[in-house]
Amino acid sequence: MKQLVLIRHGQSLYNLENRFTGWMDIDLTDVGYNGAREAGAILKQHGFVFDAAHTSVLKRAIRTLWILLHEMDMMWIPVYKSWRLNERHYGMLQGLNKEEVIEAFGADQVNEWRRSASVRPPAVSEENHLKDVKDPKYARIGHEQIPLTESLLDTEERALVYWRENIVPDLKQNRRILVSAHGNTLRALVKYLDQIPDDGVVSLNIPNSIPLVYELDEHLQPIRHYYLSHDGEITDGSIPKHFDLNDPDNHDWIG
Repeated sequence: MKQLVLIRHGQSLYNLENRFTGWMDIDLTDVGYNGAREAGAILKQHGFVFDAAHTSVLKRAIRTLWILLHEMDMMWIPVYKSWRLNERHYGMLQGLNKEEVIEAFGADQVNEWRRSASVRPPAVSEENHLKDVKDPKYARIGHEQIPLTESLLDTEERALVYWRENIVPDLKQNRRILVSAHGNTLRALVKYLDQIPDDGVVSLNIPNSIPLVYELDEHLQPIRHYYLSHDGEITDGSIPKHFDLNDPDNHDWIG
């Protein structure tokens, strides 16, 4: 049996301010720090051990991983970072307050940008795109790969490139793998693993800071998966009250 654990970063400053985040490199709030500590404590309590970890190049996911591994006393394991695990690029919406975007464009349009698998928000300006191009985090990738905006399917495509090239080889070597990433990149991986159709992903939410455990067979097909709390497996679909999916801070589309 292969072991894979997915964790979405804790609450970020832009989550708190109700802004679209995307590729903007925003740090965690105190709530986000505590969520990462809690996740690490839960995994340690249940005896989880990892051989390697993968994350994005955005600090909210990296810091969540650092805090979690510190809590588990496992900061020595190899950690691999890639832009392919970044949050979905929200184009011109990045940094904007969501309520103001809804007032400007209407709730139906904003909901389509957020929840449709194939619809992209309006592209970021050339000036802001140039900031991404010049960012040292992306110096090693071709400029043509740095998006101006993305749909969920665009995000899924790049995330699955990383999955096939980097995570699959680890799993095939029976390495126990932890992935600390973002709502939409984790949605893409879950969509792939569970073979969820494009129209089914609309209702798929990944809450902050709760370990999502996958047990995979020799062909990397899911045997089962579950969220994990201090009390053990959450098998009935419920989420602990402090991770309520009805809380906007836990919605995957916040980024």
